[in-house]
Amino acid sequence: MIEARHLRVLRAVAATGSFSAAGRELGCTQPAVSQQMKALESSVGTPLLVRGGREMRLTQAGEALVRHAAGILAGLTAAEEEVAAIAGLRAGRVRLVSFPSGSSTLVPTALAALRAAHPGTRVSLEEAEPPRSVELLREGDCDIALAFRYEGAANAEEWEDLVVRPLLTDRLVGLVPQGHRLATTRSIGIGELAGEPWIAGCPRCRGQLVRVCESAGFTPRIDFATDDYPAVVGLVGAGLGVAVLPELAIESVRPKGVRMITVEPVVHREIVALTLPDLAQVPTVAATLDQLARAATR
Repeated sequence: MIEARHLRVLRAVAATGSFSAAGRELGCTQPAVSQQMKALESSVGTPLLVRGGREMRLTQAGEALVRHAAGILAGLTAAEEEVAAIAGLRAGRVRLVSFPSGSSTLVPTALAALRAAHPGTRVSLEEAEPPRSVELLREGDCDIALAFRYEGAANAEEWEDLVVRPLLTDRLVGLVPQGHRLATTRSIGIGELAGEPWIAGCPRCRGQLVRVCESAGFTPRIDFATDDYPAVVGLVGAGLGVAVLPELAIESVRPKGVRMITVEPVVHREIVALTLPDLAQVPTVAATLDQLARAATR
């Protein structure tokens, strides 16, 4: 019989490469990790690790078990949370991962409403951009991932294995310094910025910028790149270049010294909340998804 605690230990050993490092990650001793791994190998009846000096690697059976561990642990979490809700404990935990502009706009409103409605619910928040946030969800390291994808992007992720809760559609807008030659223009074609220095955002947004510019016949000269949206706005305001940012990102910043311009062609990104099918049945996860959807309409 395979125990969940043994699977968690196996995943930690596979991720860190040693018993001692896994022990530090799990908050236990190296002998305790070794003992639990022996118990797991005894349960499955075959070696899961090849130990050689300081190096440790998974056997074929170990690789298979690690591959299935995320789904198994997610299913167990869903079962535990649902049983607790049915038993009337009125408690639960939600691990949320969000990209930065979602963390500063949608998440605070949603979590404040969730706490008011369910004071016993505990929520943890970690920031990660997609596709990393989606990987964390599939690996069993979070319960909900706030993510986005650009319409028409050639490398858009496939989310068929996940529960997708659409939240809103976000438009990209142009930013130019207040004294820029186009600052008083309401709408421009992106090709009119072909000769400008650019400030680019997160890697995914950066890739989308390059694709849009290349479709307009030019490659943007990116002088600065930063994942920090306030830094993008600050650099534009200082006259160091132009940028395009999602409207949601601008909502969380007080733009100084910049002008917002509609850029053609219009580019949208779809903002969604993602979870695993098993986790979607957990009351606290479902309540969090509902509050995120409400926050997106305000």
